[in-house]
Amino acid sequence: MTRLLSILVVLLCMAAPAVSQEDTSSAPTFSEGDIITVDQIDKLKPFLPPEFWANRDFFFYEGMQLEVGSSYVDYSPPSVYKEATKKFAGQPRLGPGASLENYTAGQPFPMEEIDCKGDPDAGAKIAWNFVRRWEGAGGTARFYYSYWDRGEELPLYYEGNSRGVSLAFRPEPEYAAENGDIFRGEKRYTAGGPNVEAPFDARGIMLLTYRYKSSYKQESEAKNDDTWVYVPTLRRVRRISTAQRTDAVSGTDFTFDDLFSFNGIVPQYSWTCLGEMDLIAPVNTKVSAFPYERDHNFGPYGLSFADDRWELRHALKFRFTPRSADHPYKHKDIYIDKNSMEPLFSFAYDRKGELWKILWHNHRWSGEYPEGDYAGWESVPEPRDLGVVSDIIVNVQTGTGNRIEFWDRNGTPLKSKGKIRRYIDVGRLTKGR
Repeated sequence: MTRLLSILVVLLCMAAPAVSQEDTSSAPTFSEGDIITVDQIDKLKPFLPPEFWANRDFFFYEGMQLEVGSSYVDYSPPSVYKEATKKFAGQPRLGPGASLENYTAGQPFPMEEIDCKGDPDAGAKIAWNFVRRWEGAGGTARFYYSYWDRGEELPLYYEGNSRGVSLAFRPEPEYAAENGDIFRGEKRYTAGGPNVEAPFDARGIMLLTYRYKSSYKQESEAKNDDTWVYVPTLRRVRRISTAQRTDAVSGTDFTFDDLFSFNGIVPQYSWTCLGEMDLIAPVNTKVSAFPYERDHNFGPYGLSFADDRWELRHALKFRFTPRSADHPYKHKDIYIDKNSMEPLFSFAYDRKGELWKILWHNHRWSGEYPEGDYAGWESVPEPRDLGVVSDIIVNVQTGTGNRIEFWDRNGTPLKSKGKIRRYIDVGRLTKGR
């Protein structure tokens, strides 16, 4: 049961020396519409992180059909988010210990004003822009969590559905009177969790987690998440601790904070901007895997997005260094898409400074979902959300890894405040059980 609860917590969220900028100034030798097979992957090398290329045998394989999509497509957020960024420009500021103060909605620090090389706070500003990127009104999806050991899928898996609700910092005008909060006096900024449907012995387990606004404060003042779980065999709700978010999830290579490359508390780390470059990555998928279909080819290790559409993107690289000496990572380098602020790749290093884990992600543009699967709402008729729909982590030291799939993820909100209240109520966990 401890292993299962740790895994499900992961599913909730469905200063270093300057480093020289990678040289990706050469013109690509591939074009839109090209199909890259395993014997042609050298064409991609100048536009991939060197750590990824050095471990390419995990990701590129005989029979792959990597389609080159359009370059530098505009995946920027909807006008309501951009308008909030303009309205509150200049008000957000960094506080002690990389905390965020006076933030209401939109992008805290407009990217065009951040000087990666000249501003010592650029890394922290980018981190906050990443945390506060546009993700719709939350996230709803079905999920499938699988385990892989040197190419073999292990029998342990979890399947179900999950929802997250954004309760604060909302840019829609209907929440302006409450400074971006859905409910007056709101102290949480997100709430949600998964419901497990399979395997049979885990069916009916439900979780609900609150993350608080105070997590934006300096580390000494931040409130940890609260999580409750309904266990059918006990017929009661238990409260569980999520304070140790950097612990490895039992049986997996994920920590609680590895989802989306970073799902943690910004003030718990020091941040450095390392540069800008052009990268190719799986950005707008053509795949319809779980829950649409279960037999898509993820390569011989089960950990590859090579059989999909990739696009050339302007990217940012930044690093976090844990403030705590007990953190398992010495640092993690994260590459994000500068246009959408979505994660592309990240590389975690152990305390000896050796590469330990590679994380990468696939995405789906809201405009390309099957009709009705990602609908707009009153203030956001066009969602314009480039959301992560699958996470993969590879432990390069052991050859093991994990894949989380949620290809139908969308950020369409619940239809009323009443429905939101009922969903985020801890009492919901036991109703009907």
